[in-house]
Amino acid sequence: MALTGALLLTSAPLASADEVRDAQWPLTVYDAQKVWKTSTGAGVTVAVVDTGVDASHQDLTGQVLPGKDFTGAGDAHKDTVGHGTSMASLIAGHGHGANSSAGVMGLAPKAKILPVRVNGTRGTIDGKIDTEDWTAGVRYAVEQGASVINLSLDDSSAYPGSKAAEAIEYAQSHDVVVVAAAGNDAGTVNYPAALPGVVAVSAVDKGLNPWSRSNTGNVIVAAPGVQVAQADPTTASGYAVADGTSGSTAYVSAIVALLRSKYPDLTAGQIINRLVKSASFLNNKGRTAPDQELGYGIARPGTALTMNIPKGPKENPLAKGSSSTSTNSAAGSEDNESTTQAKKKKKSSSGGALVIVGIAAAVLVIGGILFAVLRSRRNGGNGGPGSGGGTPPHGTGYPPQPPTGYQQYPNQGGYPAPPGQAPQHPNPYAQQPPHQGQ
Repeated sequence: MALTGALLLTSAPLASADEVRDAQWPLTVYDAQKVWKTSTGAGVTVAVVDTGVDASHQDLTGQVLPGKDFTGAGDAHKDTVGHGTSMASLIAGHGHGANSSAGVMGLAPKAKILPVRVNGTRGTIDGKIDTEDWTAGVRYAVEQGASVINLSLDDSSAYPGSKAAEAIEYAQSHDVVVVAAAGNDAGTVNYPAALPGVVAVSAVDKGLNPWSRSNTGNVIVAAPGVQVAQADPTTASGYAVADGTSGSTAYVSAIVALLRSKYPDLTAGQIINRLVKSASFLNNKGRTAPDQELGYGIARPGTALTMNIPKGPKENPLAKGSSSTSTNSAAGSEDNESTTQAKKKKKSSSGGALVIVGIAAAVLVIGGILFAVLRSRRNGGNGGPGSGGGTPPHGTGYPPQPPTGYQQYPNQGGYPAPPGQAPQHPNPYAQQPPHQGQ
């Protein structure tokens, strides 16, 4: 059962700061030193909508903007839970000591953190988060110029059409990349991660295998989230090691910050395009994207920064009904012009065709009724196998599957969609993605 409104992290303290750097296996996997030669996230603001960020932590000094406290306590730099500080450290920690060799280094160490403090708890069965708080926090983050919003949280109240969903849409309409945690209860991807256009992140372990407790279904990418060392002001040492899609989400937010720093001319949608097309299944052979556990693959910062990937359409390729998800999207405005001309031509000749259309429609209706009766008898009247998959019905906003070799993303048995959620994410890319396994 999902932890409604829970902040997604389970942790244990580390003995000392000296243990931390060695425990940061994601930096080794990502070859962070090489990544930082290309981008460090400079000039990018990442909003951490969470429990606050301890700006005095030795690995975060100078990295944390004033931010805002939506709890009523009045101090966005106070973090009595530790979760927000942990996420901030994975994104933009700079370490400390000689050559910054101790403590936590974030994957985007020159990015700035905008702390947005909301009411929330972690690690308990009754973990709650205030929907009104974080929803207002998302809008605030947009107004403050954040180009990435990290939501390491889940909230069942953020279903499509809700005020929370509208806040996410507001951020997306202002060219912000929203990254959210898939969830930690081995169920289906939680809201707000399951909302259209959001980068839903699952977790992998040190072997780059899917974490058994990651939620699955509408995953976009995966990232390290098991036994991850991070800052935690609630422990005696100031550090902890943790499991959870919270951490993997923070790493993806950091990758987005690296990309936004290197490619400031790209829209949020084009950044997501680059993020996803550079992902890979690595040692997870035999998977087909989008995969239930790994989505389009494990996010790879070095490849995302350097791979030759066309910009693609400006729109968010993950957003339901976005023109960028069309199989013809690569044609751009030329398609729109040809469509307009076709409509004009159709209108000019429509008068003489009305009678023919009427007769044809009648034939189609009769034929459709006969086909439905025959199919019902053949399938025993139950709609037949696979009735929930295949091509989405007309009017759902989902485009036909483009010819990329990727399979349609079904809502498979065992992973029901959250209430109000449509089966989501057919392959959104018109361009051929790289070979999985690079």
